Amino acid sequence: MAKDLKGIVFASAVGIVFYLVAMLFLQQQQAILAGLLVVLVCLWSNQALPLGVVSLLPIVLFPSFDILSTNQVTPNYAKSIIFLFLGGFLLAIAVEKTALHKYISAKILQLFPATASGMIFSLVITSGLLSSFLSNTTTTLLLVPMAIFLTDDNQLKMRFVLAIAYGASIGGVITPIGTPPNLILFGLLDQYQIESMPFLQWMTLVLPLALMMFVAVAFILSRGCQHMEISHDINAQPLNRNQQKVLLVLCGLIVLLFINAPIKPYYSGLGLNEKGILLASGLLLFFPPFNILQWGDSKKVPYEIMFLFGAGFSIAMAFSQTGLDKELAGVIEEFINLPAFVLIISIAALVTFATEMTSNTALVSMLLPVILAVCQNNNLDVRLFMMVATICSSYAFMLPIATAPNAIAMSSGIVSIKTMARYGVLLNFTAILLTSFFAYFLWQSVL
Repeated sequence: MAKDLKGIVFASAVGIVFYLVAMLFLQQQQAILAGLLVVLVCLWSNQALPLGVVSLLPIVLFPSFDILSTNQVTPNYAKSIIFLFLGGFLLAIAVEKTALHKYISAKILQLFPATASGMIFSLVITSGLLSSFLSNTTTTLLLVPMAIFLTDDNQLKMRFVLAIAYGASIGGVITPIGTPPNLILFGLLDQYQIESMPFLQWMTLVLPLALMMFVAVAFILSRGCQHMEISHDINAQPLNRNQQKVLLVLCGLIVLLFINAPIKPYYSGLGLNEKGILLASGLLLFFPPFNILQWGDSKKVPYEIMFLFGAGFSIAMAFSQTGLDKELAGVIEEFINLPAFVLIISIAALVTFATEMTSNTALVSMLLPVILAVCQNNNLDVRLFMMVATICSSYAFMLPIATAPNAIAMSSGIVSIKTMARYGVLLNFTAILLTSFFAYFLWQSVL
């Protein structure tokens, strides 16, 4: 309790100091918002209060300080993009309940040689592919216990755990529902009436980058482990009836998403709303003849994450309402004349290292409206630069507080901060360079 109180007092003190400093440069309402955001970020980071509680604070704080009215804040917690994620959570719960993830994991692992390097490659890819549709937190929690029993060598266990954590972070960006920052991006595109990207286009653009990152992670973690021994004992049991039902829904969902995606100018798609498709797929598991989920299973839905989305959208609205986004955009515009590739790599580096110290969801919520304003003021491609920032917010590999998978890896007791930082800094620079390369040479011509 004393620790929690200290965390709250510390966050409040830092917020007040930040407000006083901001008053030297900003209008009063903008400075107040800046101070409140610092308080929220500190509370998200030090966990002095539960995540869901902190995420609901904008409903109280913004009206109290005359930033937004209650009626302006609360609709942000019920945006349609949030129900897309709810559908994804229900699917993830069904996969976990039927242990379908164990079957999928075992099948993928069996494709690789039973060597230390082979297992590292297989764990990176397994974790990445699962987290592209499931929560990267859930994926990491499910795979880490399995991985640490593959060997008695602690050095190899450490590499296995990091392979899962890093693979989950990378795989989360492959689909729009894989990680919270992606959903924040799509929610803001909807909010500002900017043409969004369908599942197929997003995956087509991001999958090659993710595959190269998988290879980079596996290569770096495999260095020097050629003589380490493992005990490969993972067998895929035949699918039972409930697993077959969930697999049928997942396959049907994937097919429907692909059929629904337009391929301009050749095919206009089905015109169905992807948010409704995801939610319907999750709800279908309650209906006969599936009967996989019961209402009690919905208690496993991490509603605090959904509240976090609402907080993110509220922050974005507050930035716009107070004009703070335009003030910060003016600062960034000082660098706008840099060559396009240098500007892209600068944003990638800024986000990658900034998110090491704070929640990637909170960072994206604050930064994307600023990038949006800069791009609109200078006729730059809004979607390109917002996409770079969103993806790089998930590519932070150095510190346990950077992402949930990193924190889970640390909680295993096998990984030290020093080890994570050593591998992570190499992967951070790799991610910055690869993301910038793809953005400049591929995405720029497609978006």
